Formats: sequence, structure tokens, C-alpha cells
Amino acid sequence: SGYVETLGTLQLPVADRFTDVGDLFGQRTRMRVWWRGPDDWRVDKVFATGETDLFHDARGTTVWDYEKARAVRMHDPDIRLPRTSDLLPPELGRRLLKDVDTSELQRLPAEHLAGRDAPGLRLTPTAPQSSINHVDLWVDPNSGIPLRLAVYAKGDKTAAFTSEFMQFSAARPSASDTAFEPPPGADFSFDDVIDVADAADQFAPLVPPHTVAGLSRSRSAGLGAVGVYGRGVTQLVAIPLWDGAAEPLREQLEITPGVRLIDEGDVLSVGPLGILLTQFPYYGGGWLIAGTVTEDTLIQAAHDVQQARTVLR
Repeated sequence: SGYVETLGTLQLPVADRFTDVGDLFGQRTRMRVWWRGPDDWRVDKVFATGETDLFHDARGTTVWDYEKARAVRMHDPDIRLPRTSDLLPPELGRRLLKDVDTSELQRLPAEHLAGRDAPGLRLTPTAPQSSINHVDLWVDPNSGIPLRLAVYAKGDKTAAFTSEFMQFSAARPSASDTAFEPPPGADFSFDDVIDVADAADQFAPLVPPHTVAGLSRSRSAGLGAVGVYGRGVTQLVAIPLWDGAAEPLREQLEITPGVRLIDEGDVLSVGPLGILLTQFPYYGGGWLIAGTVTEDTLIQAAHDVQQARTVLR
């Protein structure tokens, strides 16, 4: 349990369905966390005027909006957009270190974090598709839980994104800390589709190819219409968007500093994150291809996803 601050410097295009993602990676986020296990946790995103809380159990996640007195219960799909809990140092560290080769690791000097001396580790990816130069993290010496993580893009000397416990306890929180009971008068509802990525994965009539830009599709991310490719710090996602989601994003991309219009679509690199939005023939939808990969990798992926098979759902 503890108090976490993240700081992102990635100024992403803001469209209605992607506003939360832009906020997470482009500004400072403050969170309180109580974590009993992967199927029992609570993360509060704290604002000056209130908070938005996530309560998770084995059956799903409840989003509680304190200011609006509204709770939304939802399932946990294989594919979804990032949320606050994904950016906690332990969760982010687990994702970035998954399937890492030990040859990509080296020790770093300890730093004093959250009241303790934390040994450090540097991950330097060797995949040629990666846009990340290195990731540094420091862990609690007793529990091994990551306390701080910093991501550096190739060519940059300052971190593009950091996540750090400012206060930390390795003791397991009580069950009452993570339990949610809606207060009297609260609005409570259920939602079967949590965001644009989940909707595309469930309903888009496409099956993406097994490999794009030399990166293999991850089977652990499901086998719907959205493709997740690569491993560890070198990953990209390919999401087929209908015109109602693609066109507002395209409009925002076109006014974002640094965006370029190429044959494959609108392409943008922001720190280690690359974004390419293609256009389907005859209507305004397209593939949103994004990840911690180079621009050449995005372009090759755009060509490869054209091999996606059409299916009836």
C-alpha cells in the first residue's frame, strides 16, 4: 500500500475516447493504492476537488466517481486502454520485464526511496524495433516490489515517464481497505463495453495477422480483432477503429505538433511512443497502430495488418 506519483511528458492527441490515456501519459497523476493481490485491490486517482477510484475483485472492476456519486461495474477484458492501476511501479515493472533476456540487464547503484535504500536495475532492450533506450527501476530490498521506474526514449537524456512510490508499506492491507460498498443514493450501473479498444476487439469483423513488423502476436492478450505484438518494452498494438472513433482522433492528430502525413496515414512520434493511424478504403475508419517502436516499425506494421482476415461475428 502507499502513495504513488507518476509524471508523463508525452503530449498525445486528445480525442473524446482517448482523453484519459492522454492525461495518464502527459501530466502528473497522484494515486493511493491498497493491493492485496491480483484479484483484490483498490487504486484511487486523487484530484484537487475529489477522486476517481478503482475497486477490483475476481469478477471485475468497479469505477467510483466521488464527485458524481456514480459507480460503474464492468468486466475485465483481455484488451483495453491503459488505466491508472497499470502505471503503478509494480504493475508497470511486471509488464516491462516480462520475457526479458538477462543479457539486457545490469545493476544500478541503490537510491534512497520511500524511506529505504533500494537496489537498482537497468533494462536495455536489444530488439531493433524498440524506440526505448533503457528503463531504470529500483526495488524494495525486502519484498522485491518495484518502488520507482523511469522510461527513457532513444536520443533523450530525461525520462519520458516515471512512476514512484512516495510512501510505501509492504504489509498486506486489510480486506476492508479494498472492499466497495456504494453509499446511499449513489447511481450504480453495469457496462459490457469499457472502451474503444474493448469494443473493437469484441465486434470488429477482422482477425489480424500472426506477425507484424517482425513481432509475433501475443496469445496472452486474446485472439479478438485487436492485435498485440512483441514482448517486454518493445510492443505495439493494432486496433481497427470505425469512423466514429477514427475521425475525431485523425482530426486531433492533424493539428498535433510533429505529426506527418505519409502514404500509410498520419504518423507521430512522442518520446518513445509511436502512433500511426491508417485509413480503410471507402470510409473513414482505420487501423490505430501504437507502441514503443520506431517509425519504420509502425510503417511496416501498417502494411502487414492489411493481411487481416474478414470474418463474420
